[in-house]
Amino acid sequence: MKTKIIGLLFLAMVSLSFSLYAAPSNYTYNYDFWNEQVASPDAYRVGAYILGTTLGVGNFNDPQGLFIRDNRIYICDSGNNRIIKLEMRENGEYVVVANVSSVMIDGVRSNFHYPMDIFENRDGNLYISDNKNNRVLILDNNWNFIHAIYKPEDESLNEDSVFIPAKLVVDFANRLFVQASNINKGLMEFDSRYEFSGYMGANKVSVKIVDYIWKLLSTDEQKKRMDLFIPTEYSNVALDKDGFVYVSNSTGDTEPVRRLNAMGQDILIRNGYEKPVGDLVYGNAGGISGRSRFIDVVAFDNDSYACFDRMRGRIFVYDFQGNFLYAFGGHANREGSFDQPVALEKMGYSLYALDSRTGALTRFDLTGYGAMINKALDEYKAGRYETSAEIWENVLKMNGNYDLAYIGIGRAALRQGEYQKAMKYYKLKHYREGYGKAFQLYRKQWIEKNLWWILIILGVIIILPPAIKFSIRTVREIREA
Repeated sequence: MKTKIIGLLFLAMVSLSFSLYAAPSNYTYNYDFWNEQVASPDAYRVGAYILGTTLGVGNFNDPQGLFIRDNRIYICDSGNNRIIKLEMRENGEYVVVANVSSVMIDGVRSNFHYPMDIFENRDGNLYISDNKNNRVLILDNNWNFIHAIYKPEDESLNEDSVFIPAKLVVDFANRLFVQASNINKGLMEFDSRYEFSGYMGANKVSVKIVDYIWKLLSTDEQKKRMDLFIPTEYSNVALDKDGFVYVSNSTGDTEPVRRLNAMGQDILIRNGYEKPVGDLVYGNAGGISGRSRFIDVVAFDNDSYACFDRMRGRIFVYDFQGNFLYAFGGHANREGSFDQPVALEKMGYSLYALDSRTGALTRFDLTGYGAMINKALDEYKAGRYETSAEIWENVLKMNGNYDLAYIGIGRAALRQGEYQKAMKYYKLKHYREGYGKAFQLYRKQWIEKNLWWILIILGVIIILPPAIKFSIRTVREIREA
């Protein structure tokens, strides 16, 4: 009997170990100094897989837009010409609280036609990009009509051009920024009175010198057949906690992600090994080739941000300095991967990713490893450098190949004036910029500490030779006398 009980306990322990360590992985990775992919523990795991059928509203059809504020989730079910509003309850259950496909305007019902995006401002008003109706709708929190924005009457727009709003955000001053499908001058800006006030943050034109010279030498007919040097359109737009506008660019011809201030200037910090561009090395497996192309971006409250790659269905996360933290996801037909990614949002530190082809909304939750990285970043930003270094040490125990942990320890040591320690950790991961700064400060510190000895040695070097020479000459003169 005793042997049987021991056997059952052993089986229970084996089952428990499998449940703890055989959880599905999203293949999380980061890059080392040599730009090689290095597998790492999962920073995020799938927490929920949400379908229209499980919510009781039927299949989603080509959903394009996603917005989250507090516990409220809005899904633009574009192919079904409707918007679904969910609420996440404390027990983790998702409840449909609105299924809206039309709005009453002056007593007449007006149906949505391929709504692509929605935004809830601080007052609770809703801004809807009603794409194929060529308008932006402004509704109150009960879905009552307030205003509609159509094509502005402005000389910057051609008479035959069509207003096709795709994505939008509203800042703290209730200024509306619209990314329109056929506009390459930047984001269309509307003030709090819904008046068109111009464009903001146009993409920079990327021109190769060879193409420019070839165009100068070409005939008029050849020039007509060439591509024009014009800015490209943004793929999506988002707002962070400070009111700055993030934009993503899926063409790959310019910066894939930018952070714009009120003047439309890019203020995104890029202090990592490489710029935030997604995959640093890529092939053509599965018929997919070329660099990452970001379809959306979302900013966390600690100023790190996540970018959604439509090429390979991966989510890339960067810290406030532009350091690459990790990537996960993939292009596949299974949970945690995507077929055609379109939108990314966050609720706290959980990420919600929308796939238009499968019509699924996936929630990713932080693991202990991911939470530890966030905690280290938060402690560093708060000025608690010693605590930050201790947390990075624990991160290294979980992933000894994590370059950013070494850099994080070095960065904390640098702030504390421990320049030799900073140099040691920077050198381990070939972080030349950090090592150079730490060495410069260490050299200055060493000179200040040993200044008196340096002066004494210099004095001896300067004074001793003339003194010896004078003594020898004096002795010689005495002897000769």
